[in-house]
Amino acid sequence: MSGIRVANAPCSYGAFEITVGVLPDVPDGEHVLAAIAAAGYEGSELGPPGYLGDVDSLRERFEGKGLALVGGYIPIRFSDSIHWDEDLAGMSRTLDLFAAAGGSSAKAVLADAGSQERGRFPGRAASDRSIGLDEAGWRRLAEGVRRAAELARVRGFEPTFHHHTATFVEAPWEIERLLELTDVGLLLDTGHLALAGGEPSEALRDWGERINHLHVKDVRGDVLAGVIADHADMPEAWRRGVFCDLGTGDVDLGSFFRELARSGYSGWLVVEQDMVPLSPAQAAEAEAAQVRNRRWLSEHAAL
Repeated sequence: MSGIRVANAPCSYGAFEITVGVLPDVPDGEHVLAAIAAAGYEGSELGPPGYLGDVDSLRERFEGKGLALVGGYIPIRFSDSIHWDEDLAGMSRTLDLFAAAGGSSAKAVLADAGSQERGRFPGRAASDRSIGLDEAGWRRLAEGVRRAAELARVRGFEPTFHHHTATFVEAPWEIERLLELTDVGLLLDTGHLALAGGEPSEALRDWGERINHLHVKDVRGDVLAGVIADHADMPEAWRRGVFCDLGTGDVDLGSFFRELARSGYSGWLVVEQDMVPLSPAQAAEAEAAQVRNRRWLSEHAAL
């Protein structure tokens, strides 16, 4: 598929906000960049700010591995305006890293930081709208997204919104509401959409004009069912391995890539296989999985 470039992200190697600086078996940033390049990816997302490098080292590290910075995750407590000034200041610091890395085409990946309540109920909003926002909450969230998108644009970066499990923009009905109330682009994540009861191929057809970034992952339905039945939270879902190698789970990736080829999408496709490394062996397996994922895309999606 012409016009699509393939990247990976530190979360595939176990490096994200709940693990970096917390767990002993998370690989360091330079190792992850080297592994991403060696596996044949063309770029990487940023991961936790500072993990891959600071404003003085990022450009050299990315260019030294022949990689592009394709985006960075920016969680903001959109539903609670008392935190906006603090969170937007943090966003500005993340955009400083974008600029330092020379990532002029990197997407500012906006996401709702959710709440402790939603964090306890991954996947439930698809069937239980009572845990979602009321109308005042949606108006507040939309205003927060507007402010964040404006900041990204002023700084020269295109914003995109990441619907995310265990946040206030998770289920398909919540994504629809976000699209109605804002003008921001949509990051389509096959794994998070499946966790929320959606179907990625339908999403491409329904929301294609708004989609400006892709995260591709596969999901183990049996693990998800257990997480929901046990009322477990999202960190526990990661620990149980809810995301798996491409083509080994229950997301219909064949249909998704056929629809993607018809869609005319052009831009970055980021492979993500979020995991929590609980041993050196698990960290090594995560690295090997990203080699397999790159091979799978080449063999099954001509990417």
